[in-house]
Amino acid sequence: MRDVLLSALVRTSSVVAGAPGRKAKIEAIAGLLRQAAPAEVPVAVAFLSGELRQRQIGVGFAAIRDLLGDSFWASADGAAAAGPETAGPALTLAEVDAAFAAIGAISGPGTQAGRRRLLGEVFSRATPAERSFLTRLLGGELHQGALEGVMSDAVARAAGVSPEQVRRAHLLGGSLPAVAQAALSAGEGPEAASAALGEFHLQVGRALRPMLAGSAPTVAAAFERVPTAAVEWKIDGVRIQVHRQGGQVSVFTRSLDDITARLPEITTAVLQAEADALVLDGEAIALGPDGRPRPFQVTASRAGTHASNQAPDQGAPGPDRPGIPLTPFFFDVLHLDGRDLIDEPASQRQRLLAAVLPGQLQVPRIVTADVAEAERFFADAVGRGHEGVVVKSLDAPYAAGRRGSEWIKVKPRHTLDLVVLAAEWGHGRRRGWLSNLHLGARDPVGGFVMLGKTFKGLTDQMLGWQTTQLLELADPPSQPSQDPGRGYGVVRVRPELVVEIAFDGVQTSPRYPGGLALRFARVLRYRPDKQAAEADTIDAVRAIWSGSAG
Repeated sequence: MRDVLLSALVRTSSVVAGAPGRKAKIEAIAGLLRQAAPAEVPVAVAFLSGELRQRQIGVGFAAIRDLLGDSFWASADGAAAAGPETAGPALTLAEVDAAFAAIGAISGPGTQAGRRRLLGEVFSRATPAERSFLTRLLGGELHQGALEGVMSDAVARAAGVSPEQVRRAHLLGGSLPAVAQAALSAGEGPEAASAALGEFHLQVGRALRPMLAGSAPTVAAAFERVPTAAVEWKIDGVRIQVHRQGGQVSVFTRSLDDITARLPEITTAVLQAEADALVLDGEAIALGPDGRPRPFQVTASRAGTHASNQAPDQGAPGPDRPGIPLTPFFFDVLHLDGRDLIDEPASQRQRLLAAVLPGQLQVPRIVTADVAEAERFFADAVGRGHEGVVVKSLDAPYAAGRRGSEWIKVKPRHTLDLVVLAAEWGHGRRRGWLSNLHLGARDPVGGFVMLGKTFKGLTDQMLGWQTTQLLELADPPSQPSQDPGRGYGVVRVRPELVVEIAFDGVQTSPRYPGGLALRFARVLRYRPDKQAAEADTIDAVRAIWSGSAG
């Protein structure tokens, strides 16, 4: 079997991006996986999922610009050469993966020079299409439509097994590339693949994929799906999964990173449990003296996530202080003293959780069929500074990778009327459209204050409409012939178009001049009936921030 060329994966990525339906995406990915050697399968799955096997190697869009120079950005699609043009596709998946591993391993003096050299070697051998793909991959901007569910189904199709088998192995094994390699390296036939997937078991000390929640606009809407439910506080902390075996405790993040050493207070808390072996699911959050949540960046700085966005003096550990401690709140138990619980109904898991953990370590919860009672519980949670509630089916097993009706989050929705300041040309299936919007609030003293970007919530109809409108507002004028929509290009516009934005909250951010950014912003609708002078002000945003920080 010949090594799979990067060019074959890039072609598959292009097919996936342009495919109108889920089935076509799955077939394209499965076809490539069948061609790959066992060692190449995890690389192909990671790349097509928009990830690196090494997770982070210290290279992103900004680093590529710095390392390769401005000439790289001379072409709208990133096709400018970092070296002499190649005669044709030659890079293999294995070579690129090995180069990324080498780049990520560089440390100490000369790190940037070493990364520049190795990255330059890869890009000098890449074709224009490959350079474009690698740039988007490294920058976390692939956006081709190969989401986790599609990729799981493609692995199942390639191996000839059921999607449920792949999802369960993924839940237990944590890594979809590893699951894919096992399924496609087991030998000929679905029976061998099925047996290989059956070897994945819950293992205390190895992180599992977390179960996710769907959403509903109101508590009443959630109860239409789950008539009798457990209703829990939704805490705006960091998701933690904690494994204990005797006196040994491991703490993992939502993305399965081990952060045990950063949070010794979590270890201390879990050692209070009346159990020898257990796996817990929960949240950790920084609380103030009054018991209210501190700003999210305080929690994030302790957990080591979003560190670049933290505001100064918000609780990050330093030489003169240990950092503000995080308080854990656990809402599920997946293993207890030799017994796996993921297939047990939620009511049973909740009963066992209550039996082994002190009350202060359990997330506040009620069980009810009364919508009014649930709404009062929701209002109380929000009044205490929390995000809202999660409504949970009492019968549901623990399942990862799906946002269904078993867990439903309900949060109060914030909306603002903001002004579009710029937009970025899309790529993949959004090629040729202006997509990612730069959003600004009105400054009462004049001008606009940028609060972040979003491409969420945009339908095809909205994308077409906004592209036409924004090109008419482009400043300086932007011609379609000059902007082929191949990605990376930013079109500045006159601040006239008002858009209604929903978001989950406001956080501090040194990235923007106003020091604030919207969390999880998404487009609801355009407001052509409003003028920019009627948009919400930065003072309104600060008021929301003050309320959440209070």
